[in-house]
Amino acid sequence: MLAIVCPGQGSQTPGLLSPWLEDPQSKALVQQYSEYSQTDLLTHGTISDEETIRDTAVAQPLIVAASLLAAHRLGLTAERLAGFGDKVLLSGHSVGEIPAAALAGALTEEQALQLISVRAAAMADAAAAEPTGMAAVLGGVEDQVLEAIETAGLSPANINGGGQIVAAGATGAIEQLVQNPPARARVIPLKVAGAFHTSYMASAGETLSAAAAQMTPQDAQVTLFSNRDGAAVVEGSQVLTQLVDQVTRPVRWDACMESMREAGVTGVLELLPGGTLVGLAKRGLRGVASFAVKSPEDLEAAGEFIAEHTG
Repeated sequence: MLAIVCPGQGSQTPGLLSPWLEDPQSKALVQQYSEYSQTDLLTHGTISDEETIRDTAVAQPLIVAASLLAAHRLGLTAERLAGFGDKVLLSGHSVGEIPAAALAGALTEEQALQLISVRAAAMADAAAAEPTGMAAVLGGVEDQVLEAIETAGLSPANINGGGQIVAAGATGAIEQLVQNPPARARVIPLKVAGAFHTSYMASAGETLSAAAAQMTPQDAQVTLFSNRDGAAVVEGSQVLTQLVDQVTRPVRWDACMESMREAGVTGVLELLPGGTLVGLAKRGLRGVASFAVKSPEDLEAAGEFIAEHTG
């Protein structure tokens, strides 16, 4: 059984789309995504520098477009994925849950890019309201890590499994946690512009909710595991509601991986820009094969990986 996963914010790197745009059809597709998201993805995916693509308003549409582009090049449409039956499932980490919902057939690609445009701008505005940030806590005992995060006045924004929890909140509190890490743990500040998945994003949640109310989703054609609690969601309205709620709620990637384990997943394929979720899978899903799509050169091997775990 194959789990296809889409990465979240922080996975983007300068020039990540450059080798993909040598293909004329891919370039035309990214141009279409640019129009849907009202973001110049051709520029940001090729020549924009690290600081530019770190901007939430740029990073989120770029990541969604990258995942969808890789899926296209692999022939992974919602219709084809549905044809695999119970041999395939989908999930996405944070912003990655939006392209996952599109691949599951709950949203069209146009809806996904329009939604991410609103989400990204609203979260950037919320992040600019006051100095906030995020930091990954690696190692330690989970209960002690959670206690240290709370003591510092922070929130556990991402519980990622594999010994990684991401704390979020005021910049000063993040600095305090970095200087006073929990026992047997390291704290690494992340290159993100705000305290995502916390109450600091309340205004963004309201804006996204208003945009989502104008959309008509479809029921998912493929099993889709939610960041909320790792449970499968099928009804289109529920998928959309949970995408909105996710902005202010913790991402439970640990629960998503546990659901994958219980479902009998034998392989995890991470779409572009791949790497982060495969790293978590190697620690949280020991014994499960994994493959990260990073460049067009990976497509042939990725296709073989798909066949191996859906055959």
